[in-house]
Amino acid sequence: MKAWNDWRLILVLCLTLGLAPFTPEPHLWGKIRWVVGGAKSMQPMDWLDLFIHGLPWLLLLRILTLRAKESLFKRA
Repeated sequence: MKAWNDWRLILVLCLTLGLAPFTPEPHLWGKIRWVVGGAKSMQPMDWLDLFIHGLPWLLLLRILTLRAKESLFKRA
């Protein structure tokens, strides 16, 4: 479980898997725009693709939230 909490590994995953392929736009960005636009004609494979490319970002958000909570409780 140490890998889930290693912010350096998660950051590398965000910058590689989370954004790949990089051209013409990051893949995750295109999927998010598709969902915001109503997700018309999205297949199960597209949802899986969104999950795979979005997971590193969710893990990074989790780490940042845990660190922020930890920091707040240390001050109190």
